[in-house]
Amino acid sequence: MKMRDLEKATGVNRETIRVYFRSGLLPEPVRSGRNVADYAEAHVEGIRLVRRLQKEEGLTLPQIRAMLAGGPVAAPVAAGAFPHLEQLVAARLDRFDALVPLSSVRKRNPQAERDAAALHRIGAIRLRRRAGAAVVSRTDAELVSIWGDMRRAGFDETHGFDAGILGFYVEAAERLAETEVSQFLAAVTGRTEESEAASMAFEAINRMLHFFGLLRTKAVIEAFARRSPDAGRRRQVRGSTARHRP
Repeated sequence: MKMRDLEKATGVNRETIRVYFRSGLLPEPVRSGRNVADYAEAHVEGIRLVRRLQKEEGLTLPQIRAMLAGGPVAAPVAAGAFPHLEQLVAARLDRFDALVPLSSVRKRNPQAERDAAALHRIGAIRLRRRAGAAVVSRTDAELVSIWGDMRRAGFDETHGFDAGILGFYVEAAERLAETEVSQFLAAVTGRTEESEAASMAFEAINRMLHFFGLLRTKAVIEAFARRSPDAGRRRQVRGSTARHRP
């Protein structure tokens, strides 16, 4: 959408919108030309959230910017501001899940429709329809694309694999997230300013993803080792060696 469409969708004039951009509260638009900018739903949502934080919570732009940066806020902030802040940070990081056509992922996954339907059934993605066409969020589009990469690696129906087997990943992710959030909130509540806690949470999401990936890799290798034909013999050798140590 163009600037005039953004103004119409939000009820905010372009001068104010430009202030939000200069303040670093919104992701940069896609620029298809030197003086041509294309805006998305992420910008509509971000502008609405800024307005809501200003009007309902009484926050100034510097206060909102300080919270986004994880720094201290000069004045007390109403607790109700922080549910909105989560979405605002997503917009700032260009993480808003704007809807995209499912057909846009066919290049990486020619079976996108089939796999998206299977992933939708197990709760991994949310499949929707707009104007008769299937649409998904950008995050969900990436999940469908990744399974396309897996197909090319041999994980397809001829080898006994389909996207529907991934339900255990969904269940594991939900359990892990619940545990992480519970422990995090138990640790920071009453000890940390909410703006600092928000910054810590976003850091943890990225850093601990790598941490967990390494743990999972170790566990997979060990699981293969336990199932190898000579696993029992290796255990016997280790046991015998331990018994004969002086």
